Amino acid sequence: MKKRWVINTPPEATKIEELSKKLNCHPVIANLLLQRGITSSEQAQSFFYPSLNMLHDPFLMKDMDKAVERLDRAIAQDEKILIYGDYDVDGTTAVSLLYKYLKHHCNSDNLEYYIPDRYTEGYGVSIKGIDYAAENGFSLMLITDCGIKAVEKVKYANSRQVDIIICDHHTPGDTLPEAIAVLDPQRPDCPYPYKWLSGCGVSFKLVQAHSLKHNLPMSELYKLLDLLCVSIASDIVPITGENRILAYFGLQQLNSNPSLGLKTIIKISGIDKEITINDIVFRIGPRINAAGRVESGRKSVELLTADEKCSAAGIASDINTFNDQRKKLDHDITEEAIRHINQSELEPSKKTTVLFNANWHKGVIGIVASRLTESFYRPTIILTESNGLATGSARSVEGFDLYYAISQCSEFLENYGGHKYAAGLTLKIENIEPFKQKFERIVRETIDDEMLTPQINIDAKIKLTDITPDLYHMLQKFAPFGPNNTIPVFMTEKVTNFIGTKRVGRNNEHLKLVIVDDTRACNDRSGIGFGMGHLYDKVNSGGFFDICYTLQENEFMGKNDIQMIVKDIRLREE
Repeated sequence: MKKRWVINTPPEATKIEELSKKLNCHPVIANLLLQRGITSSEQAQSFFYPSLNMLHDPFLMKDMDKAVERLDRAIAQDEKILIYGDYDVDGTTAVSLLYKYLKHHCNSDNLEYYIPDRYTEGYGVSIKGIDYAAENGFSLMLITDCGIKAVEKVKYANSRQVDIIICDHHTPGDTLPEAIAVLDPQRPDCPYPYKWLSGCGVSFKLVQAHSLKHNLPMSELYKLLDLLCVSIASDIVPITGENRILAYFGLQQLNSNPSLGLKTIIKISGIDKEITINDIVFRIGPRINAAGRVESGRKSVELLTADEKCSAAGIASDINTFNDQRKKLDHDITEEAIRHINQSELEPSKKTTVLFNANWHKGVIGIVASRLTESFYRPTIILTESNGLATGSARSVEGFDLYYAISQCSEFLENYGGHKYAAGLTLKIENIEPFKQKFERIVRETIDDEMLTPQINIDAKIKLTDITPDLYHMLQKFAPFGPNNTIPVFMTEKVTNFIGTKRVGRNNEHLKLVIVDDTRACNDRSGIGFGMGHLYDKVNSGGFFDICYTLQENEFMGKNDIQMIVKDIRLREE
């Protein structure tokens, strides 16, 4: 699939030069800092060397005082507290964080957690969960990673004498639930300075507020940052501001002293190097998610809160099995969906993909939606049947507000929620076709055609001679990388093949590059283009081409080298 290269507008040359001199750094580094809004030595110092002292006061969050007061009363009066959270990584880490913290500050016999069943209860706050609380004497529910739109459910809880504290991060509806406290930085009336916390992040702010009020040692609280880091990475929230600080120290915790549950997942994932955000996204997070997709998210919480090696190992083994099952389901359904799209005469002209199959496994339709979005690059919704309704997951392309488009079709929906790039929805089966037609129309009317071509955002143009160990070392200080703080992508123009370029891989599907620039005067540079073996003849023709890439340290036979991870190649004549 052809990709669109978008080069970030560079800051003014004088500003780059000025910051470069101030920091005594390469102009490329100054350019990248300025693009991130960092204009002074002090800001650069804070960016490169984060501190937990930079975290915002949790009491700046609307209703935080009410939440802590009600939590204190429950602890003081020995009330039963039920922690309720979603079945995905963000929800299960949030529940685990609250549980691990509170069990040291209240009667643990009165503390329990509840994860709704994906298949019988669905996403969000369930009547079954509220009934469980009421019938088992729980007078306070801490609801995390969901609840911001549960207006009627909270009314029902109130009628059953169950108080609710909501810790959510999703977009609110027009009316907020009548809970004791609604903690959500996305509330229009919430003055909290950072708006992009994960659900687990909002829960962390609650326990941070509790710790501050009671002058408890922050060192104990910070031991929970490994869980929070996993939620930040897995929920694809921006790694900027407070999230970046929390992820930075959470990664340190994961690498030095992770909790038993996470340590067991790391081991079973086969990670034997320093853990990065990518390792969480592609290896740790999917295993935690797998329990909720295949069996029950409660298994994940059991593992994340485990304190006995034998039980942790057994649960981790189960979760790894669930992950293998998830992979097969994901592969089979994706293949079936792709066949359907390729066989449809109408599909190529559409700007959306909406597919329904009553037999598809509900636990993997979100993954399938993501894979189809990658393959066909258009807003995608995958639906299956659950409890007599069509339920599904939606994924967007870069720049397009999927949540808005879905909201414009709300007359056909029973329920929906999410954000710009990902959403969930439920509708009657007879409404699928009218919804599908209106969704296609709304997207067609509002999407920019350029958004339907995959985009590579390029941070800066550089020369091959700029690639040095010093530059690479400074680039690592920009980590942890993630949304809104992505690993820098560079472009080098007018390079050409040098001795050593070849196809590699079992089926020659990858391209091992050795290139020089148009002066042919500098040392050659090597790179790997995954899935680019088909470009070998063009690259090997002797002509010039442009290349965009990230940089990675590669160790081979005891020797370290900086290699390019090629994202795309564009022949000069193109």
